[in-house]
Amino acid sequence: MSYNPSEIEARWQKKWDEEEAFEPSDSYEQKKKYILSMFPFPSGRLHMGHVRNYAIGDAFARYYRKQNFNVLHPIGWDAFGMPAENAAIKHGRHPKEWTYSNIDYMRKELNTLGLSFSKTREFATCDPLYTKHEQKFIIEMYEKGLLYRESTTVNWCESCHTVLANEQVEEGCCWRCDNEVELKEMPGYYLDIIKYADELLDDLAQLEGKWPSQVIAMQRNWIGKSQGLEFTFELSEESKAKLDGKFDGYKVFTTRPDTIYGVTYSALAVEHPITKYLVEHDLLSAKVAEKITAISNMTEVERAQEGKEGYPLGITVIHPLTGEEIPVWTANFVLASYGGGAVMAVPAHDERDFEFATKYDLPIKRVIQGGDELPYTGTGDLMDSGRFSCVGSEEAKIAIINIMEEEGKGKGTTNYKLRNWGVSRQRYWGAPIPFVHCPNCGLVPEKKENLPVALPDDVEITGEGNPLENHPTWKYCSCPQCGADAVRETDTLDTFVQSSWYQFRYATNPRKWEEVGIDKEDANYWLGVDQYIGGIEHAILHLLYARFFTKVLRDLGHHDIDEPFTRLLTQGMVLMDGAKMSKSKGNTVDPDALVEKYGADTARLFILFAAPPQKELEWNDSAVEGAFRFIKKLYDRKSKVTGNMLIDIDHSGLSKESKLARVKVYEALQKSTDVYENTFAFNTLIAACMEALNALDKQDNGDVWIEGMYIMLNLLEPIIPHVTAELSEQLFNRENLAAVLKVKEEVFVQESILYVVMIGGKKRTEIEVSPGASNEEILVAAKEAGDKWLQGMQVVKEIVVPNKLVNLAVKPI
Repeated sequence: MSYNPSEIEARWQKKWDEEEAFEPSDSYEQKKKYILSMFPFPSGRLHMGHVRNYAIGDAFARYYRKQNFNVLHPIGWDAFGMPAENAAIKHGRHPKEWTYSNIDYMRKELNTLGLSFSKTREFATCDPLYTKHEQKFIIEMYEKGLLYRESTTVNWCESCHTVLANEQVEEGCCWRCDNEVELKEMPGYYLDIIKYADELLDDLAQLEGKWPSQVIAMQRNWIGKSQGLEFTFELSEESKAKLDGKFDGYKVFTTRPDTIYGVTYSALAVEHPITKYLVEHDLLSAKVAEKITAISNMTEVERAQEGKEGYPLGITVIHPLTGEEIPVWTANFVLASYGGGAVMAVPAHDERDFEFATKYDLPIKRVIQGGDELPYTGTGDLMDSGRFSCVGSEEAKIAIINIMEEEGKGKGTTNYKLRNWGVSRQRYWGAPIPFVHCPNCGLVPEKKENLPVALPDDVEITGEGNPLENHPTWKYCSCPQCGADAVRETDTLDTFVQSSWYQFRYATNPRKWEEVGIDKEDANYWLGVDQYIGGIEHAILHLLYARFFTKVLRDLGHHDIDEPFTRLLTQGMVLMDGAKMSKSKGNTVDPDALVEKYGADTARLFILFAAPPQKELEWNDSAVEGAFRFIKKLYDRKSKVTGNMLIDIDHSGLSKESKLARVKVYEALQKSTDVYENTFAFNTLIAACMEALNALDKQDNGDVWIEGMYIMLNLLEPIIPHVTAELSEQLFNRENLAAVLKVKEEVFVQESILYVVMIGGKKRTEIEVSPGASNEEILVAAKEAGDKWLQGMQVVKEIVVPNKLVNLAVKPI
């Protein structure tokens, strides 16, 4: 019977379901492995990036089951978010209906790939039960002072009437409607991630060697810890008067207090309260005020693209150590979110300050010796720095901080680039933030027994404003505290919140889902995730937020885990003609069509063989055909197996071809452990199995065929599970799939070593010598074998490359 993938795959998928083959055990006595791929957004169709992600994860899960681990390998749906609302607007469908119908379709697609997911652990983040426990966590964080509400500057889309995260702003425009985004001050909810900044930084050391180094570096840079001096620039008396006595000065932060004597100007962000006061009270020229307002409406990315721009504010501050008056400017490179939105500018020793000073002809004063040109950003002895002249930079930093603290002018402090996490969004399709606004009590959390605060179904999504804000009844309620008429919070949670704790939800036994969001015993057994797989594009935000949530939920008593993901693999993109596959480019490959034509095993084999998982994968139709041919060849070779029992093989009595076949089979077995535990290079394991099958084809020993197929089907089962299960059932009653395979070292004992003989730069012949042969003996044998090519030649150089080749350089006599 010829290879029929559709028949074989349907049979085994049904059988696995009947056997509940992929459900983890409730017994926690067994050693465990938790394999998790980042869950998908239910967009309606799988793409090849999904196939790659889940084929990698499935290979790990199946491998560890064979090693007798208790394996948790779940799947779910990252189901809230703006794309569902966009689809609702475009197709006139309710986001809930659209989302769950897509989940049903994509679940069927995943099933056709034979992925070994637990079916009992599946959930969608828009399920009310998931929302219920998430809202409990949010209330607990509020009660612990980790969640707060305040007004800050946000990205605002007037067309969509919603706040946008930075990643939802594309070239200054809204990713949904393409209208220009403006900066706007409005209230929102924030999680105090900065309280955990040091722990998030320090615990990266636990992940060294287990996470890609570039991901660790990206996280470290995003947190951006810097230590330095915070001090106050006091306004001159004249400037205080100009500002109507509303301000005495402002704080600045610097990581280079050793350069403080080189300050020649100070700069404020356009959003700084002093800048805004000057604009709003017409204390600047109309033209300057207009320019400042224009800058304030730009995103940080746009400002960076514009180059350095700024304007004098007509005020001065007093240098804290010299007493000099320093002019104050506003500049587009000063960020309101860092260091208080104000900087001391030292153009001689800072590239950004130098560029600005050069553009506007501001003074430049060198105070650090070293370097031939300015700006000089290194360290050295101080000059023109008062009592600190001739003191080294590092010593001066400490001394200047001490003096500023003694004189009550400043203090040593730590700053972070990391900003607190804004988690509120002005849209319908998200988890409602469980708070009530009461005229008597202020902001009040909903009672936990009343959770979940569920979304109303009777809404119309138009893209204009938040339907919850405009709902006629949903938002009106009683205060949980005093019973007065009150209004619900209409903002919903950022979708990063849902994906920050889902790994714990999977780990909790579904029988406990109604009762708890996270079961502590379950979490402590399963977490951390032993192998996490996902795209490099999530290297910062998702991974950082998940790490933060893990630490917060630990401190709230829900588990004892410090880090959520023990090992991380970031897979590369799937490309077509050098470009990322996308519907908008019309260069996608439909996984359904691929499976229908070739079968799921071919799709899985190709996606794992075409490139190492960490690298980009270029789509190649001929390589897909090649994967199919290999599987068909493997299936056809079942006729070579005439028994189902392994016997001890006398290796020394085998032919040369049979010996080589056994070597290739056991080389693949050796590679398997290294691939799963260290390199993740499935392509090399597949290549080794292909070589082994080719070598088996060149010999005819029946016992060697039995052994070879027994081992190869075991090795390939995590990658092409259907056909290997089928063949293993027919040939070995599937006993080989559960077998603990061991390398037989006698296979690699060499009776002779083959050397290639190169003469005059060309391969001329081969020789076999004993493993213990000396270089002299090898050279004698090489010259004898190559005698006819050495006639009339003088050997001028002899090179022996151990276990590989002999190279004889010659010239005419």
